Amino acid sequence: MALAAAMYISPCPAKFSRSSISFAPRFSCSQLGNRVKVRCVSSSVDPSKSTAVTEKPLISTKSGNWRWRFQGTTININYEEHREENSANEKRILMIPTISDVSTVEEWRVVAKDIVARKGNVKWRATIVDWPGLGDSERPLLNYNADVMENFLTQIVNAADSPLRNSVDEDLVIVGGGHAATIALCAAGKGQIKPSAIAAVAPTWSGPLPIVFGRSSEMESRYGLLRGTLRAPAVGWMMYNVLVSNEKAIESQYKSHVYADPDNVTPTVIKSRYALTKRKGARYVPAAFLTGLLDPVQTRDEFLDLFAKLDGKIPILVVSTKNAPKRSKAEIAALEGAKGVTKFVEVPGALLPQEEYPVTVAEELSQFLQSISVPTPDIRR
Repeated sequence: MALAAAMYISPCPAKFSRSSISFAPRFSCSQLGNRVKVRCVSSSVDPSKSTAVTEKPLISTKSGNWRWRFQGTTININYEEHREENSANEKRILMIPTISDVSTVEEWRVVAKDIVARKGNVKWRATIVDWPGLGDSERPLLNYNADVMENFLTQIVNAADSPLRNSVDEDLVIVGGGHAATIALCAAGKGQIKPSAIAAVAPTWSGPLPIVFGRSSEMESRYGLLRGTLRAPAVGWMMYNVLVSNEKAIESQYKSHVYADPDNVTPTVIKSRYALTKRKGARYVPAAFLTGLLDPVQTRDEFLDLFAKLDGKIPILVVSTKNAPKRSKAEIAALEGAKGVTKFVEVPGALLPQEEYPVTVAEELSQFLQSISVPTPDIRR
C-alpha cells in the first residue's frame, strides 16, 4: 500500500524505490533452565507451523468481545486471553498489535502462549486486543487519529467492564509493537494509564508516507487528498483494492520490509492477511495510518522524550531488530542508551519480529518480566 500510495502522491515517482518506505504493519533463546518443556514446531509465522506444543502445564485460551463506547457509538472490540489452567495470583500482560492494514491479534499469539507456559517466580496471564477498526474488531467510519487510539487504550485499561478488570493497575505490563508501543508510552506519560512496565517491540512513531516524504504543507495537502479518496464510498474501495486488498501487494510488503526472511512469507500468511483487508470498513484506519494521522509524535526528539518522562517511574524494554528498514532502524537505534530505556536488546526480524520469530521475542520478554518481578539494582545490558 505504501509503495503505490507514494506513487500517487509523489511529485517525482521515478526517484522512489520500494526499499525507501518503512511501513509498520499491522514494529537467542539463551536461558532455558527455568522454562517449561516446550516443543517448538517452527518459529515461522505460518499458523499451521508456528505452534508451541506444551506438555505441561495446560494453557487455556478464550476469546471474546468488549464494548468500547466512543462519541455515542458502541464498538465491539475483539480480544483473546491465554493463561495457565488453575493458576492463582497471576499478573497481567496486555499485548497490543502493531498498527497497519493487516493488524491482528495473531501476531502475538505464539508469544503469549510461550510466556504463560513458562515456569518462574511469577505466573502471567496474557490478553491480546485488536485495535478498533482493525483485526476482528468492528470497523466503523470514525475520524481515526492518534488521540482516538489513545482514548481506546486508556478505556480498555481502566474501564470497570474491561477484560483486564481482574488486574491491579500497578501489576499490568503492556507489550506493544510499532505505533502501539508509542501510543502506550504517550498514555503512560500523561498518567492516563499506570502500567508496571512497558515493552516496546520495534517501536515506530511516523507513518509510512511522512517518514519518507516529510510533513511540509504541500505534502500534508497530498496526504489529505489521498486520505479523503480512500475514505470515499465508491472510489475509496476501488483505490483500496488496488493499493492494499490484493495478495500480490501484501506479499510484496511482507517480503520487502515486514519480514526479514522472504522464505517465512508463506501462502497461509498472505491469505490470512488478505482476508482482513476484505472486511467492511477495512480501509478507514489504514488511510489514517498511511498518511500520518495515527502518529503519536512528530519528531525524534518528541519520541525520545516519551521515554525520558518515564525515567525512574517504570522499567521499559526496547526490542530492536537486525533488519528493520533503514529509516525505522535509525529511530529505534536512537533509543539505545537513551534516558528512560531500562534495557535495549536486538533480535532477528524486521518490523514484525513477534510474528516472524516468536520464540526469540518470547525469550527476551520473559527475561525482562522475570527481572522486574524481583528486586534488582540494574537490568541494563
